[in-house]
Amino acid sequence: MTGGFATLQVQAGFTAGQSFTSAVPAIHQTAAYEFSSLQEAADLFALRKPGIIYSRNASPTQLILEERVAALEGGTSAVAVASGQAAVAVTLLALAGRGGHIVAADQLYGGTVDLLQDTLDDFGIAVTFVDQDDPDAWRAAIRPDTRAVFAEIVANPVAQVLDTRLVADIAHAAGVPLVVDSTVGTPALVRPGDHGADFVVHSATKFLAGHGSSLGGMVVDQGTFDFGAEPERWPQFTQPHTRFGDLVLWERFGQGRAFAVLVKSKYVHDLGPSLSPFNAWQILQGIETLDLRVARQSASGLTIAQHLAQHPSVAKVNHPGLAGNPWHALAERYLPNGVPSVYSFEIAGDEQDAFARISRLVEELKYFRLVANLGDARSLISHPASMTHSHLTAEQRAAAGISLNTVRLSIGIEDPADLIADLDRALALI
Repeated sequence: MTGGFATLQVQAGFTAGQSFTSAVPAIHQTAAYEFSSLQEAADLFALRKPGIIYSRNASPTQLILEERVAALEGGTSAVAVASGQAAVAVTLLALAGRGGHIVAADQLYGGTVDLLQDTLDDFGIAVTFVDQDDPDAWRAAIRPDTRAVFAEIVANPVAQVLDTRLVADIAHAAGVPLVVDSTVGTPALVRPGDHGADFVVHSATKFLAGHGSSLGGMVVDQGTFDFGAEPERWPQFTQPHTRFGDLVLWERFGQGRAFAVLVKSKYVHDLGPSLSPFNAWQILQGIETLDLRVARQSASGLTIAQHLAQHPSVAKVNHPGLAGNPWHALAERYLPNGVPSVYSFEIAGDEQDAFARISRLVEELKYFRLVANLGDARSLISHPASMTHSHLTAEQRAAAGISLNTVRLSIGIEDPADLIADLDRALALI
């Protein structure tokens, strides 16, 4: 290329569309993409042809991540966004539409409860919370304007296991989809779509990435819910969109793809919860070792839970891999390859001085990090009542099985003997 210094410093050495034979996914760190013609640009903006317009909606690195997670979950399409919270938000916004209603489990991550009962309420979307173990409560809560049923397959932090097939059948009988958060489950241990879930969401920050360095979220469409069966209930899919020249998403993209197109072209486009190419790349690196990490974490988690269950300073261990756990039978049914390594235990003693004793416990631990995260390669500890679930009322925490004595663990890939010794030493001091 020839030209003046200012021209060369911007343009020399690069031609749009160049292809290199990288052996691993590349980071496409760019804000925008060059079009071959104005006609191509017009076709892309009008959704007449597939492609990438701008990194707010997608990047080549992100597309690889989406295809990979969809394959792992057995889904038909996926959307990657900036965080797990964003994944839940765009999924429920896309399904609920204007003035819709959602039925959700009591047993949810505290940040999800904040989204459902506070922010979605601001948007005019009503939410009814029910005990996930009560089939009659699910049935009674569903209304004519209900547009989604939502739960976690393994709840955070008490590790209640959802009877996914039962809840899916209830939702489908009412003509609505089941959305399952499988962040804790991961496709290495369970695929909710195999048990009736229609949409699966993840905080990819957690186990999928596994290194605790990058935020990301995923929603996978299993391709099982037919929005065309009752088109009047789902105008966002079955009615023309003026922004796309009166295009009808259900007609153009069909079952298994229309949802992802709506989420990307409307909610990610308009609200901007975009996943950066670098974070997409980092999550891809983590996924390559997902089954190896999760298998080790699951085995270590059970070993530590069995030890804590015999500890005099521990009143109860909430791990469904233990024979006396209320969700043990469901764990055997839905989690035959292992129970997730995120669970909780109750320290013995009165709740009135629980905060002080747990504070001392945290201070004395050597290997467990006090972090508001889970699914990391490192072992983590938290106090839900004062951290992740602190915005819940006492009644809501009780409904979720959380007390002031509840301590959450996320077991990493360290030597389990070291982690047990660390817990024993710290528990002895309180």
